[in-house]
Amino acid sequence: MVAATLQRLPFASTAGSTTTVQNTCVVPADFHPCKALPEMTKPSVSEIEQIVMTHVKETARERAKDLTGDTNIIGLGLDSLERLDVVARVEAEFGIRIPEVVLIDLETCKEIAGAIQEQLSDSEKNGESVVGEYYDFDKIPELVQFDKTLKMLADAGEGNPFFTVHESISNNLTRIGDREFINYSGNNYLGMSGDPDVTEAAKAALDLYGTSVSASRLVSGTRPIHTELEQEICQFIGCEDSITFTSGHSTNTTVIGHLMGAGDLIIHDDLVHNSIITGALLSGARRRPFPHNDWQALDDILGEVRHQYRKVLVIIEGVYSMDGDYANLPAFIEVKQRHQALLLVDEAHSIGTMGMTGRGMGEFFDVQPADVDIWMGTLSKAFGSSGGYVAGREPIIRYMKHTSPGVIFTLGLCPASSAAALTVFKKLRDNPEQVATLQARASYFLQLSRQHKFNTGDSQDTPIIPVILGNSLHAVRASRMMHERGISVQPIMHPAVNEAGARLRFFVNALHSDEQLETTVENLAAVLEEIDPKYVGKGVAQS
Repeated sequence: MVAATLQRLPFASTAGSTTTVQNTCVVPADFHPCKALPEMTKPSVSEIEQIVMTHVKETARERAKDLTGDTNIIGLGLDSLERLDVVARVEAEFGIRIPEVVLIDLETCKEIAGAIQEQLSDSEKNGESVVGEYYDFDKIPELVQFDKTLKMLADAGEGNPFFTVHESISNNLTRIGDREFINYSGNNYLGMSGDPDVTEAAKAALDLYGTSVSASRLVSGTRPIHTELEQEICQFIGCEDSITFTSGHSTNTTVIGHLMGAGDLIIHDDLVHNSIITGALLSGARRRPFPHNDWQALDDILGEVRHQYRKVLVIIEGVYSMDGDYANLPAFIEVKQRHQALLLVDEAHSIGTMGMTGRGMGEFFDVQPADVDIWMGTLSKAFGSSGGYVAGREPIIRYMKHTSPGVIFTLGLCPASSAAALTVFKKLRDNPEQVATLQARASYFLQLSRQHKFNTGDSQDTPIIPVILGNSLHAVRASRMMHERGISVQPIMHPAVNEAGARLRFFVNALHSDEQLETTVENLAAVLEEIDPKYVGKGVAQS
């Protein structure tokens, strides 16, 4: 539960043989936490404080213009990874490791300086054994915190809500054990996983090409079905070219990590997916979040800092997977064009679900596909398969195809997965009615939820509908109680979201019937009223 700790603390330590944070600081693999600086180089507390302030300013930039030794770092608005960056810089500067138990209480540069001086004194005791939290799995703080969370759930009688074994196709229904459930736990938005045509196409590809292409695309792993799929993708979206990858997560990680580098800036929505953050960290570029969906804040930031960088990549999502909302794409396009930046739109949850024919946010907002530099998407949700892709102008796709690690150092996409996705693209091209069905089902579920006064946040026009409770334990309990009533819906709890955003998340798909949606909302209303009437607009919060 590293993320849980990071959300709470001004600073947090890192553990491992090599730690890279935003690639602005690397802690080497031979780093020793008890290593002492030579006596002559040891600075005073005030000198240490100035060094710490320098590192904070390098990370926070304009946010630290009024920084003093007594400034509370939380007030600067540093996110968890930026705080990690400061810690890694400071630890590397002084050749020490600040224990996490010490970091918990540090809020100012002056306090950090005092802790560093103490660590420098302790590090003189060369030859002493390394503390257990650096090598003993029973003591590593992240593992200890995770076990505490599982114990909390067990003590509350809720158990572990994750890794439930589902034993059937995941569409509007699923089977768990010997029981059938109404299903809201999967992303099979159009019901294409399990569609007879899609299944037959996958089987035919297995017969023709086997279960694996047995090589990277660069070597001998390219099959005709790969090129046909990529042509269909770029025609569907309206781009010059596309390239597929083996998963959605690896698509973002390898494309962002490979395209951007030192001297560049990646500026992204505060709620983007982990794969985007991972790619940004891998790249070595400076990373900067902006408030969720706030194109004006992005405009202000770029106005201040654009001149400091070479390439600047703005990243937003088509539909956000936690809240079921979306950005004002035309506004973001205008901002990126004015500041001569690049724009990547992650369409994992919007391709196949948004727009009249499922062509995503470009169709939804009626923008020119070429106005977005990189359209990223997955094949594992609306397209009932697995894998990911990026589409855009031919030069960037050609570069990725021949140089990106996620293409040249890994297997090509499984033939069966390629055939399944290709079939869905063709079905949507020729017969997009399933998209309209999905949109109608999602709209009806949202309408019913709001009639029952559920807190659905900013969800609109999408098949993702959260019911926000603001209490992780209540979210887990509600999920369990819905399970007992024959309805499968997952809880989303801290640290995946802030505690105030703990929720149940419903994925609606085109195969859900009106009766199933109505039954679900009626059962949810009963469950939430039993847990706390405030969740259905009744009474006051219970302590």
